[in-house]
Amino acid sequence: MTVRLTVAQALVRFLAAQHTERDGERRRLIGATWGIFGHGNVAGLGQALVEHAGAMPFHQGRNEQAMVHAAVGYARQCDRLSTHAVTTSIGPGATNLVTGAALATVNHLPVLLLPGDVFAARPADPVLQQLEVPYAGDVSVNDTLRPVSRYFDRITRPEQLIPGALQAMRVLTDPVETGAVTLALPQDVQAEAYDWPEAFFAERVWAVRRPGADPAELAEAVRAVRRARRPLVIAGGGVHHSRAEESLAEFAAATGIPVASTQAGKGSLRHDHPQDVGGVGHTGTATADELARTADLVIGVGTRYTDFTTASGTLFGNPDVRFLNLNIASFDSHKLAGLPLVADARSGLGELTEALGRLGHRVAASYVAEYTEDKERWEQRVDACLEADEPDVRPTQPQVIGALDALADESDIIVAAAGSLPGDLHKLWRTRSRDQYHLEYGYSCMGYEIPAAIGVKLAAPGRNVWALVGDGTYLMMPTEIVTAVQEGVAIKVLLVQNHGYASIGGLSEAVGAERFGTAYRHRAADGAFTGAPLPVDLAANAASLGMRVLRARTVRDLRSALAEARSADTPTCVYVETETSDTVSGAPEAQAWWDVPVAETAARSSAVKARELYERHVSTRRRHL
Repeated sequence: MTVRLTVAQALVRFLAAQHTERDGERRRLIGATWGIFGHGNVAGLGQALVEHAGAMPFHQGRNEQAMVHAAVGYARQCDRLSTHAVTTSIGPGATNLVTGAALATVNHLPVLLLPGDVFAARPADPVLQQLEVPYAGDVSVNDTLRPVSRYFDRITRPEQLIPGALQAMRVLTDPVETGAVTLALPQDVQAEAYDWPEAFFAERVWAVRRPGADPAELAEAVRAVRRARRPLVIAGGGVHHSRAEESLAEFAAATGIPVASTQAGKGSLRHDHPQDVGGVGHTGTATADELARTADLVIGVGTRYTDFTTASGTLFGNPDVRFLNLNIASFDSHKLAGLPLVADARSGLGELTEALGRLGHRVAASYVAEYTEDKERWEQRVDACLEADEPDVRPTQPQVIGALDALADESDIIVAAAGSLPGDLHKLWRTRSRDQYHLEYGYSCMGYEIPAAIGVKLAAPGRNVWALVGDGTYLMMPTEIVTAVQEGVAIKVLLVQNHGYASIGGLSEAVGAERFGTAYRHRAADGAFTGAPLPVDLAANAASLGMRVLRARTVRDLRSALAEARSADTPTCVYVETETSDTVSGAPEAQAWWDVPVAETAARSSAVKARELYERHVSTRRRHL
């Protein structure tokens, strides 16, 4: 039996029938579709989404990149078991997807991209928004999505949709391969009718695997753990994707091994778990970084070992250090010349805990006492940063974090991605639940926070979702505030005004570039951007987009505004200008280095001094073999 539908109609009907299943939990794979329509998709997918409106929910976006961020936020909150599709027109609508696609693929988060494409039949050549390539007739701007997609296909004939769509679903649901998936859809093909086999639209369930460890690799891992005197676990985002938090807690409690976390892995243990020692690496805690420097075995669980985590290859200083990498991806399990333990994080941790438990293995009590005391000292430093003794003054950024930290409970979710906030949050935020801390730091994409918060809120409608945004990242992409207002998605935006790129400004100063081009200020007489702050009113901007805005001028105002926003059932923004002078206390400085190359030759003394310091740090880098 067949049914006659257009390609776009068939695709929508197919997507509505796809599901995932893991541990007995079944989820719809494509929960909704985001779209901005133009001539490349309005008559194809636009018509199909109207035709099948009851089967496929639709969200109207304002920026193509932002739609991808919203879909990615939704997917992460759903532990990658469900995601959204995104459709755009050809030309700039399609190329605007590239940044969002790169973010999804870097972070191993599934999203389905359905950009329109130029005519397959080429009735007119070129058509509006077509890229002409003299050496190739089959290239379009959509080819920019190839390197940032885990799977790419261009559907130039209706019958190609069947294998293409099935391959797309395979990749989206593969815990190793997942990321952005692109099905480029020429606008004429979208509207073309075809007789489809009814079996194509049958409900299909994609099982998400939980592979266990190879017995030989597991045995070698057990031997490595038993030999270690100063082991340290580094928990990455794979712990969350696998829902392995309870298994990690059991492993840590049974063995006494301390657990540090990457940005993606923070919250793998609650902040008050005895074995949790906080963030690790350049933005990590003093406790975790000192343990990393002296560790003789680093047990990476679901981590990619980015340069922030390894302090650009300078953090793990013990001459005898070795690495044991539990990861579902073989590629990541072999990093740093480590012992591979290729398995799902939850399965592998359970097997490792059981094997060590049979042998009665636990680290020395003196080691537990050492990191416990260090953790207590660090917590005292955090208290000093977060607390505000004078409630009627302008808050520092750590005090802004502290005000929200004091108000939040385990149901709150914070979303951040770029600027100085991620560094402060990694050190200072006290995570209370497995999914409270939503930091996109694989791509650290400015503009991610607000649309991602919408996606998170759609996945967790009963919870308070906070987008923590600096003025720099706000100006990149405030557009989806309109979407939140339109659909009544009651996100909370905490907008921190510090008049520029604070994070890069500090980095610029450290590397001898003297904060050039990082402040949002008028030009001074010498042409530099050192004049008065720009007279922008971001709070008024947010209000003009339909958001309720609460202005906070002091710590006292901030506490009140945050409490009011938290109880609001409409999209609400809390706007606060922070104290940024050199005389006030900020977050603790970086506890580990990060490699940003400094000019090897320069006339200005700031750069010369920065280069001298850079060379001292570089000399401590090592290759782990």
